Amino acid sequence: MTMIRCAFGAFLVLSVPVLAEPPRTWIDPDTGHRVVRLTNEPGSASLYFNQNGYTADGKSLVYTTPGGISVLNLATQQARQVVEGKVRLIDAGRRSQRLYYTRDGVVFSTDVDSGDTRRIAVLPARGSIATVNADETLLAGTYIEGDGTDYNNNRPAATARAQSAPAAQQSHPLDQPRNKGEMMEQRLAARLPMGLFTVNVRTGEIRTIHRATDWLNHLLFSPTDPGLLMFCHEGPWHKVDRIWTIRTDGTQIQKIHTRTMAMEIFGHEFWSADGKTIWYDLQTPRGEDFWLAAYRVETGRRTWYHLQRNEWSIHFNVSRDGTLICGDGGDPGQVAKAPDGRWLYLFRPEMLENRGADDGALIQPGVLRAERLVNMSKHQYRLEPNVSFTPDQKWVVFRSNLFGETYVFAVEVARSVPL
Repeated sequence: MTMIRCAFGAFLVLSVPVLAEPPRTWIDPDTGHRVVRLTNEPGSASLYFNQNGYTADGKSLVYTTPGGISVLNLATQQARQVVEGKVRLIDAGRRSQRLYYTRDGVVFSTDVDSGDTRRIAVLPARGSIATVNADETLLAGTYIEGDGTDYNNNRPAATARAQSAPAAQQSHPLDQPRNKGEMMEQRLAARLPMGLFTVNVRTGEIRTIHRATDWLNHLLFSPTDPGLLMFCHEGPWHKVDRIWTIRTDGTQIQKIHTRTMAMEIFGHEFWSADGKTIWYDLQTPRGEDFWLAAYRVETGRRTWYHLQRNEWSIHFNVSRDGTLICGDGGDPGQVAKAPDGRWLYLFRPEMLENRGADDGALIQPGVLRAERLVNMSKHQYRLEPNVSFTPDQKWVVFRSNLFGETYVFAVEVARSVPL
């Protein structure tokens, strides 16, 4: 263990760009958790936090490289390329072993085991696909009507630039743009007419189910209900009512969270694995008080878990059994302005004892008990780590430029060395 720690220290002291590649594994001396580098390709990256990045059998991680899409066997850590060329990955299927992606305005799927590739549909002009439903019968996306300015509005910022990686990390296509705030303001003000559409995977039929001049974005199908789709009204979070759901026939449009104070923000929403809960970052108000909020779809019941400023994370994720939460932290330039937030976190949710009114209509309070997993002080947070739990819940996968180039890493949930 001493040799690993010394080697890790040496890598930090030496000029990082001269190294051939980062270490394969080390024990984080500040947390006692084991970290493993999963990928070998510079510029490789795990998926955006709300995309499904694991094959349906739970055995493989799906990731992108400058040359296409690859899968990595989580047991053997052997990788192989499945799709070659510049494509945009949408999701791994939840029912089959197929990956869904677009190339040059056309949607395809490829079976990771057999290599069988199918052409599904040509996208509408100025459109993109964002998500695949639970039984892989529908895809969903958005398009801008007419010929107005394209603000890259139809996709998560992290995945919109995800397929070709130049050598210099500071210009990596996964990085957040420096003028993102200005772009968000301009795009919201443009009020461009948009359509939200579905694609029938079997027939290729395209059907528009909702039209609006709101900026429609962040589409995400329920992982269990094939007919339920979550989407957002995008823009600066303090100016929009962000989180909504809609049925795939265009009915039952529902707002999930209603603002109760000026400058309250909420977003980076995602589903629980069982499809029963919508989770999202909530701040009351912006940059001051921090919560991870949970909304139960069937009952409307709400739970808010409180966390400290340094523990706030750009993205959160929840284990498949719902008992653990992970977060990717943030640097002082993020909305929390955390002085010591450059960590990957493991959280254990804890409900507070209710000694007051037993009213299901009230928000139920809880807290997140934090444990640090990885020291991210050398990570440049313009690249968001986008944490996720492996299907067996034993590892948290993330992407990082800790050593210059971007690679995919995993940290073990169980601590290897006591502190």
